[in-house]
Amino acid sequence: MMYLMIAAGLVLLFVGGEALVRGSVSVARRLNISELVIGLTLVGFGTSVPELVTSLQAVGQGAVGISVGNVVGSNIANVLLVLAIAVILSPIIVHPKAILRDGLVMVAATAILCGLLWFDQFNRVSGFILLTILISYLVFSLVMDQRRQDETAVMHREEGEVVDAQYGLMLGIIIAVAGLIGVVVGANLLVEGSVTLARSIGISETVIGLTIVAIGTSLPELATSVVAAFRKKADVALGNVIGSNIFNILGILGVTALVQPFSVRGDAGASAMAGTEPVSIMSSIDIGALVLSVALLFLFALTGRKLARWEGAVLLLGYVLYMGLTFDLIPVPAILPNG
Repeated sequence: MMYLMIAAGLVLLFVGGEALVRGSVSVARRLNISELVIGLTLVGFGTSVPELVTSLQAVGQGAVGISVGNVVGSNIANVLLVLAIAVILSPIIVHPKAILRDGLVMVAATAILCGLLWFDQFNRVSGFILLTILISYLVFSLVMDQRRQDETAVMHREEGEVVDAQYGLMLGIIIAVAGLIGVVVGANLLVEGSVTLARSIGISETVIGLTIVAIGTSLPELATSVVAAFRKKADVALGNVIGSNIFNILGILGVTALVQPFSVRGDAGASAMAGTEPVSIMSSIDIGALVLSVALLFLFALTGRKLARWEGAVLLLGYVLYMGLTFDLIPVPAILPNG
């Protein structure tokens, strides 16, 4: 039954996420909202809605490992899996100026996430700060893109154009609402099934969040990136990944911490009874994979002005190795004292 719940949850997240994005984009076009605004906000936020709803559902059920693992795992999968597949399908010509601003914001957001994980500061103040940074970034980006119309603006405009959605106003609203309902139901099924699976086979909820849940909630990004690659707009896949990673950290963790603060230090009560320090649910391998994925993205994107197929293969190999480490197929001793 739990496998059926997980499968149904993944399908509903994917289909619902796609419907939500397409319906919302169609409505925005009917309201004469520019492709620039659509690409910068609706596409980036829409593809991250599955992660948002899943994380909120998981924290609400006390499954913090699934919630945080979902965000960290999704960001890793976006680069090492989603972008890798897009690059293998169609090499990306990189315009450094187009990704530099958003890329630096992604690096800063990743650094903030690492700090929050290390110091375990997922409280309402942190949530408010993360959301403030996200809103400031969006407002600044919109103003600068509309004023300069440079390479970055072109990339964001193409992110909106790659979504094929030309419905009527009412049909677009119906599709978007149906998609949102599908995402909520799918997230609930996925979280419940994942918690049951973790407990039944003795794998931590964090590992399930980092793998099954993270890959499942990254399916909308994968679909968008693959479509962009087939349409010979593979650079959109790069912008989509960067934007999604920014939304995941600043938006999803920001909203989650604001709604329901949580701790990543495990069961403090049990640790106190055992006379030990609480251990972080995020290991050094997870943080290392997150940081390495960002480093490889910048190394490949900014040095050769092109993401070649062999670089996509390297990224994909990195994800395979990470999966091996996560499931203890490649034993590695802990490096960080708290993880």
